[in-house]
Amino acid sequence: MLEVLGLDARTELVYRLVLEEPELRLDEIVARLGRSEDDVRRALDQLAELCLLDDDPHGTEQGQPVFRALDPAASLPFLLSRREAELARQQRGLEVARDAMSVLTTDRGRRAGGGFDVVKRLEGIDAVRERLTELAELARAECLSLLPGGAQSPDTLEASWPLDRRALERGVRLRSIYQDSFRNDPPTLRYVNRLGSLGAESRTLPTLPLVMVVVDGEVALVPLDPDDGRAGALELRSKGAVAVARMLFEQLWVNATPLCSAPARDGNGLTPQEDELLSLLAKGHTDATAARRLGVSLRTVRRMNAELTARMQVRSRFQAGAEAARRGWV
Repeated sequence: MLEVLGLDARTELVYRLVLEEPELRLDEIVARLGRSEDDVRRALDQLAELCLLDDDPHGTEQGQPVFRALDPAASLPFLLSRREAELARQQRGLEVARDAMSVLTTDRGRRAGGGFDVVKRLEGIDAVRERLTELAELARAECLSLLPGGAQSPDTLEASWPLDRRALERGVRLRSIYQDSFRNDPPTLRYVNRLGSLGAESRTLPTLPLVMVVVDGEVALVPLDPDDGRAGALELRSKGAVAVARMLFEQLWVNATPLCSAPARDGNGLTPQEDELLSLLAKGHTDATAARRLGVSLRTVRRMNAELTARMQVRSRFQAGAEAARRGWV
């Protein structure tokens, strides 16, 4: 329940025990929880760093320090305020990034130094693929990618492999953010794990705003139409546009789940994908549009809806919405 404040579930158990039974020794905590001493020590260290625990070196019993929790009425509101401020800063950053992207991608008339167009229009999917191949071969330092949707086609994976492998061999840092739904596609998952063995980094989020590639902090590709990837793309080369694109990626990267970890459930027991589905439905999206946003099938969305409805012990979608609101899920 306190994970949002920086406490994982195992550390929270230690905190609750020390809070309920003050002045426990280390060996007593280990015995009560049935965990290793090292595991308990790590949890105690984390609680001390969060100013939730008072380790009094003068208070010992049987040669071991005695632990007592600080007053939660004072310590927990402080952690909550700090987390709220952090989330507010991230939200403001995302809003600024989206606004700037909207303005910069419509500016086609200006030119940058070096003879490059500030904005170049690439018509059709074939032109985009050709340009991505060129950029992959020219990359020197890093390539950042946002890749909405679930499974990648076998042809796409086969064509991408030699380009990605050569880039990694040159020392290019590859970082990609996929949607959570891609974890359900074995071929795509195998491909990304294969890249990971060579040093590529991958994370996932429930939804992504658009397809985007940023190369070496110098060029960014964004779609002409975020709802139609086959229409083509805009190649951005102005420093401001590329900086905004890179900032958007970094904001999403911080909140994304590493591929090696399963998306964690929040304090309400919801996965990020379930939480995003509830948010989409609360905003008026249909099952079909929610499925497209999440990169999953309509059947999957309906199954998730049925599971959430059963979990809330209600019968209708209206009741589910009211109950989700009552529980603070939306």
